[in-house]
Amino acid sequence: MNSETLSAAPPTELVIASRESRLAMWQAEFVRDALRKLYPSCDVRILGMTTRGDQILDRTLSKVGGKGLFVKELENALADGRADLAVHSLKDVPMSLPEGFELAAVMEREDPRDAFVSNDYDSLAALPAGSVVGTSSLRRESILRARYPHLVVQPLRGNLDTRLGKLDRGDYAAIILAAAGLKRLGLASRIRALLDVDDSLPAAGQGALGIEIRAGRPDLEAWLAPLKHEPTRLAVEAERAVSRALGGSCEVPLAAHANWQGDRMHLASRVSMPDGSRPAVAEASAAVASVADAVALGDQVARSLVAQGALDVVAELAAARGAEPAA
Repeated sequence: MNSETLSAAPPTELVIASRESRLAMWQAEFVRDALRKLYPSCDVRILGMTTRGDQILDRTLSKVGGKGLFVKELENALADGRADLAVHSLKDVPMSLPEGFELAAVMEREDPRDAFVSNDYDSLAALPAGSVVGTSSLRRESILRARYPHLVVQPLRGNLDTRLGKLDRGDYAAIILAAAGLKRLGLASRIRALLDVDDSLPAAGQGALGIEIRAGRPDLEAWLAPLKHEPTRLAVEAERAVSRALGGSCEVPLAAHANWQGDRMHLASRVSMPDGSRPAVAEASAAVASVADAVALGDQVARSLVAQGALDVVAELAAARGAEPAA
């Protein structure tokens, strides 16, 4: 515990805003329990909420407003004082937070890989031609279409239990999910194979939890400081820098993953059209000791992607959905 935390009087009451899905509640409860352990006399409660992202299940996220649909209602609760902090899966958090909000802590990352889940097959390679694979991610869709053009990729929305239920009902031969969510809910036995990051590069922030607060709350920042995991934070900062440079939304099939090699960070990224065409791939390594170093590495990788035509892909996808491309 750092000196900043020790100098602040302990909290007496904290309210955590969370989506009401089972995974989101697990994440909020994980943070609640950590805070209760740190501050035994504090009343830590969870404010469960249903977001628009949870309500709209008949269309892909890229067609209804993006991942911000999962966090807007939680931010409203922070803004009006109903909650003190919100817990997010960082891959669902927009790359630029609205004015007045900040990420106060990034916690240690779980397994960042994608997971292959099937009741009948052991791997993607074992699926026969024409097999239907479900995913909620344009990133995963683009990788699947590029590597396995003989498979049929279809959208898969809903919370984790809903997605598994659709698989069990026979709607899909296999589905691709984040390994972290399955492991956190005690469902690791459903994983038939973990996809190597070289085969399925993760999304920026995948597997990491972020705690968002209203800006201007140094007391909260101090109380949350013991939950921070600096190696994860720096890796996530590098990944999010790439995404931010290319528009930072789920409308773009973008992957970005950083891992540590001693005191150096290796960052790899990929962007393409949803069908897997026109891929741009880049990677770089650097010594990283600060957020500025991490962002610089992310910007370096982003420039390499731009040089390969990544912004043309972003602009084309923006035009197709009738939106303005990122600057």
